[in-house]
Amino acid sequence: MSKKKSHEMPPQRPPEIEAVELKEALEERYLAYALSTIMHRALPDVRDGLKPVHRRLLHVMRLLRLDPNAAFKKSAKIVGDVMGGYHPHGDQSIYDALVRLAQDFASRYPLVDGQGNFGNIDGDGPAAYRYTEARMTEVAGLLLDGLDEETVELRANYDGTLQEPVVLPGAFPNLLANGSTGIAVGMATNIPPHNAAELCDAALHLIKFPNAGVEKLTQFVIGPDFPTGGIVIDSRESVVEAYKTGRGGFRVRARWTQEELGRGGWQVVVTEIPYLVQKSRLIERVAELMTEKKLPLLGDIRDESAEDVRIVLEPKTRNIDATLLMEQLFRNTEFESRIPLNMNVLSGGKVPKVMSLRDVLREWLDHRKDVLVRRTNFRLSEIARRLETLGGYLIAYLNLDEVIRIIREEDEPKPRLIQRFELTDVQAEAILNMRLRALRKLEEMEIRKENDALTKEQKGLKGLLKSDEQQWAKISDEIREVKEKFSKKTPLGKRRTDFAEAPDVEAELEEMLIEKEPITVVCSEKGWIRSMKGHIEDASALTYKEGDRGKFVLSAMTTDKIMLFSSSGKFFTLDGARLPGGRGHGEPVRLMADVDAADQIVALFVYQPGSKRLVASTEGDGFIVGEDDCVATTRKGKQVLNVKAPVEAQVCVPVPDKADHVATVGENRKLLIFRRSEVPEMARGKGVRLQKFKDGGLSDAQVFILKEGLSWLDSSGRSFNVPELAEWLGERAQAGRLPPKGFPKSNRFN
Repeated sequence: MSKKKSHEMPPQRPPEIEAVELKEALEERYLAYALSTIMHRALPDVRDGLKPVHRRLLHVMRLLRLDPNAAFKKSAKIVGDVMGGYHPHGDQSIYDALVRLAQDFASRYPLVDGQGNFGNIDGDGPAAYRYTEARMTEVAGLLLDGLDEETVELRANYDGTLQEPVVLPGAFPNLLANGSTGIAVGMATNIPPHNAAELCDAALHLIKFPNAGVEKLTQFVIGPDFPTGGIVIDSRESVVEAYKTGRGGFRVRARWTQEELGRGGWQVVVTEIPYLVQKSRLIERVAELMTEKKLPLLGDIRDESAEDVRIVLEPKTRNIDATLLMEQLFRNTEFESRIPLNMNVLSGGKVPKVMSLRDVLREWLDHRKDVLVRRTNFRLSEIARRLETLGGYLIAYLNLDEVIRIIREEDEPKPRLIQRFELTDVQAEAILNMRLRALRKLEEMEIRKENDALTKEQKGLKGLLKSDEQQWAKISDEIREVKEKFSKKTPLGKRRTDFAEAPDVEAELEEMLIEKEPITVVCSEKGWIRSMKGHIEDASALTYKEGDRGKFVLSAMTTDKIMLFSSSGKFFTLDGARLPGGRGHGEPVRLMADVDAADQIVALFVYQPGSKRLVASTEGDGFIVGEDDCVATTRKGKQVLNVKAPVEAQVCVPVPDKADHVATVGENRKLLIFRRSEVPEMARGKGVRLQKFKDGGLSDAQVFILKEGLSWLDSSGRSFNVPELAEWLGERAQAGRLPPKGFPKSNRFN
């Protein structure tokens, strides 16, 4: 064997192979794939609302003559013809598309009438296509109406042997009526179904007022209309905004009623669930949450559904409010679902874009106008052909003897007829094909009558093509006819989805979810707070951090709100159930509320709805405020008493309902008593001067009933009461007098 020479040239690439950059090849091929997915698979056409697979299914069913009154045919036959002639993809994907068109819980207006097992709302799949049968519905007939009249363009199928429609005539706005979902490359579409009668009303309004905006159109199209019903709880503003931008979503809740049982018992019955929610999976999820004890208000769930949905929910106890029970389920399960809106569709069958409600209706109307023009031209061509034939017949009747002679005597009668009477080839052929019975006088009269009628129709159609106004009037009439078929008075057209506002039960629900237990809230002078189980009567045994001591001890319940008033004049609201436990010394209150480090806690009390408080500053200014106006919804608190350093909030005391006088005492040990009516009630502000001070400021205040006398506690906790108070009675903003003997040296009532 000879050795290979090292200087041999490497083998040359054959000349027919072309070098291509891998990056360029990938970009080009991926772009082609993306465009193919967008144009021919995932996004619907705005004109008929169909994807290619749905359009081909209806086209094949039409060719198979599967009209609403025809006999059913096996789904396997339909799928096979679609796959073999028009849609060279998997048979399962074609069958899935056919099934969805037949499911009355998935399609608002089903286009296919299915016979057999086509799945159910529980999520069970359909039977194999060899077992099921199908035919078209009358709704599908509306989409196909006019297809034989050259109303739309046709194109060759994938192998060029057959013709298929590019788009269907679409006698109603199917895109919005039945909705659509799809995921393409880099984009998606999600359109919920709507009520066809409402869409027709909006289209008629848009024809009459071409510049109408989305706000006006949403007065007709009030929102989605799901085949499974339900209740939409979005605000009107958010619905309008979604239709304006073409993007948004709708919150849909199940429909439920409360059924009364015997002896005060009751149960909730759910009759409609949100769109596209599988009932069996929903019930399974609720059962899982019950096992995990995340639905404390629910006692049991049962599925009693037959043909209609009936889900029975039993409360834990009969004392629970049904609305609160359902609110808990809405928050934690698919009894409330969000249906997205993304009107990303093919404009003109070519350009993907996100459209508003007005844009979608506008393009559908323009398509209907194009269909009308095409149908009119087709009819005119038919009339022209028929008039040409009738013209030949009339010439034959006028020259009957001569025509008979030529036919009997001439070897080639056709060219002789054309030459003798200046006929067209079509007219001569028609005359030669006439039967002898057509030569009756009566037949001549019928032909003249038909000729006059067609001539009149031809004139009208030509006028229609020239008049834009007549065209829109014709389209309006067609839409009104369709609207009658989808009337809300019919079972198919009746609106199924309603609109309502969600009840505001946030606070009540949170309260219901918290187990009501007694607690003692303990807060130290330095602001360390904790809650201890039960109501502690002897607070002397409580311990605090070194260098700290107790300041507030109050009895409450876990369901209570704890109000904190700081020296900055702000109120903070704490949740009794979320306070740190009693082990240790608790936690700084600043971890639960944004209390400034320099602020002192002036008051800590349990919130009582409807109660009132007297708040005042060290300068002696104050007013009466309702506790309802003091509740803070955020950590930042709520500014109620306006103070400016070095002035601080000093007093926050309760105002009993029957209290008629206010007692104030200053750091100068001067006591003043005046009528409560002299103090204004405000929600926020600085207030009015309660007492005038020469030196120092306000020390304390109390609101009381004058007839019961003025009471205070001394340093030992003993109670004192002074019934005769005439000496200290005065008017607001006076200086006051020295208090009675025995008044605490701390200048505090409590």
